[in-house]
Amino acid sequence: MSEHFRVHGGARLEGEVDVVGAKNSVLKLMAAALLAEGTTTITNCPEILDVPLMGDVLESLGCEVRTEGRKATITVPERISHEAISPSMGKLRASVCVLGPLVARCRKAVVTLPGGDAIGSRPLDMHQNGLRKLGATSYIEHGAVVAEAEDLSGAQIWLDFPSVGATENILMASVLAEGTTVIDNAAREPEIVDLCVMLQQMGAKIEGAGTSTLTVHGVESLRAVEHEVIGDRIVGATWAFAAAATQGDITVRGVDPQHVNLVLEKLRSGGASVTALDGGFRVVATQRQVAVDFVTLPYPGFPTDLQPMALALSAVADGTSMITENLFESRFRFIEEMVRMGADARTDGHHAVVRGVENLSSAPVWASDIRAGVGLVIAGLCADGVTEVWDVFHIDRGYPNFVENLRDLGARIDRITE
Repeated sequence: MSEHFRVHGGARLEGEVDVVGAKNSVLKLMAAALLAEGTTTITNCPEILDVPLMGDVLESLGCEVRTEGRKATITVPERISHEAISPSMGKLRASVCVLGPLVARCRKAVVTLPGGDAIGSRPLDMHQNGLRKLGATSYIEHGAVVAEAEDLSGAQIWLDFPSVGATENILMASVLAEGTTVIDNAAREPEIVDLCVMLQQMGAKIEGAGTSTLTVHGVESLRAVEHEVIGDRIVGATWAFAAAATQGDITVRGVDPQHVNLVLEKLRSGGASVTALDGGFRVVATQRQVAVDFVTLPYPGFPTDLQPMALALSAVADGTSMITENLFESRFRFIEEMVRMGADARTDGHHAVVRGVENLSSAPVWASDIRAGVGLVIAGLCADGVTEVWDVFHIDRGYPNFVENLRDLGARIDRITE
């Protein structure tokens, strides 16, 4: 069965949209449930394909996972398997975050190398080096990461780059290590803070959440808890870009505006009216946006996950934009699809120069990853005629009720199943 979106151009998006829990947080919180025997409940879950995929991974380890609407319950037995070899491992990158919890609980882990979006290489060197600092051995064998430790001891760990995944795995391994662990140059994303909050609820002792230095005082055991996922800042900011690109008026609720402060400032610089609200924000654009430059960086910099949306907006802006991608070397691969639609875009290494045009033209295009797919849909909303966006299963992995939300905002979009 193949599905694609049929997107009619020319709509001005208007209205309100509610954003639920963050994809980039909920999957890591599900992995963290492995650290405690008992039933952990996670609320405000996004209804996306990646949640049941992570559920499959946890069930392969011996857990019982139930998802109902926006709630997931994970029952973890006293003894869990240390081998994460579910077929679902190859379908999402976040599955690698069971590595840290398994080493902490079982003192051994065999984790199939993860899959996920085709946006460039994301090696696990820092994950492994951090575990080695804690006293584990780690190596790659037969397509899996293997880690073993008789005991885990606190250590001083410096990350060469503030990797989100490495920070999460080392953090979750260290909460059950003996002594104190200090993680320097740690990732600072709101999703890291959300993980720290849940771990603290479980009984972990963590200092410095939201800063570049995390200090973890190991404890003997943790307890199962109930935790609410923070709002998805990437989804929320996506609707902000959609408002600016279609010269629309969208109010977003369910996201802390401070988590997307730089994004909103960029849109304001381009001419949009931006208002921060209690638990959300409003973006209004009454005319074509002025071109601005974007540079992706770790948080609190501009998110790489929003780079395709920035490019879609730049493609119809007034002027020339320079977009610099500093995190994933293959994230520009979808530009070829934008060019099919008449975008004037050229790449040179990790830079893209985009000269805005007044109107894009409809064409069949293919999504290579979650965010690229959404960027192409936004471009389709700004094109004449009807644009077909294929491989939309990527979008379903990160955006709950995507078509329904767009229709509520005034877009003409259909999901076609063949």
